[in-house]
Amino acid sequence: MRKKQTLTWRNRSRPYLFLLPSMTGVGIFVFFPFLDVLRRSVLDAMGADFVGMENYLTVIGKSSFQLAVWNTVRFIAVCIPLLMVLSLAIAVMINGITKLRELLKTVFLFPMAIPVASIVVLWRLVFDNSGFLNAFIDTFHISPADWMNSPSAFYVLVFSYLWKNTGYDMVLWLAGLYAVPESLYEAARIDGAGRKECFIHITLPMLRPTAAMLAVLSLVNSFKVFREAYLIAGDYPHKSIYMLQHLFNNWFVKLDIQKMSAASVLMALTVALIMIGVHRSNEKKT
Repeated sequence: MRKKQTLTWRNRSRPYLFLLPSMTGVGIFVFFPFLDVLRRSVLDAMGADFVGMENYLTVIGKSSFQLAVWNTVRFIAVCIPLLMVLSLAIAVMINGITKLRELLKTVFLFPMAIPVASIVVLWRLVFDNSGFLNAFIDTFHISPADWMNSPSAFYVLVFSYLWKNTGYDMVLWLAGLYAVPESLYEAARIDGAGRKECFIHITLPMLRPTAAMLAVLSLVNSFKVFREAYLIAGDYPHKSIYMLQHLFNNWFVKLDIQKMSAASVLMALTVALIMIGVHRSNEKKT
């Protein structure tokens, strides 16, 4: 009996032994530094005196923080639904064809292979005051626009995010589509269901786990768009694309550690709550 219990304990502990190296790295480089950030968020600038929630109240009351939060929320609210719908439409289109399927996959995945610095050069060539887009507009005798120093900068950033990430999400949607059993479609067709009915009543319900995963991954990837905005427009871009990442970067340069720590804790809690909400919503539907 004791030998059986020993074998059972070994079998249960084996997965944790494989996870131990990764969890150790996460603990050293993520968890413990975050605990230090949490500690600094309730201390003064010198890190000596306890100030409680003062740093949090200071951060929330700053107009720059409110602008950055609004722009970030707006960007996420616009980009993630557009990205998920667009990538799903492309995945369904590619899944329904046989010829040129691999070529189309390569075309949509190509932007992921382009370095950020090259994308910045491309965007400058297109959206600069004397760039290709303004030259094209000028042929129709329309006055050129200052794309990156006007409210249109937000839509340029949205386009950049969609262009960069559509191929990645498309591949994940395709994986979800391949996992749907063909027998379900065959049974539905026998009962007289058409393509529309099959898509609404079979494909979409079966893609719910994929949609939940994509929502979380798209949320994480949306914070990476700061690189393009920063390299194109600098530390202080047009106010329509002044994101939380710009704010954190400027506070880091000024060594406002207490503000940056408090804002980081608020951001981490918000993202964690969103992910928990998405996970629970997916569990209820399944």
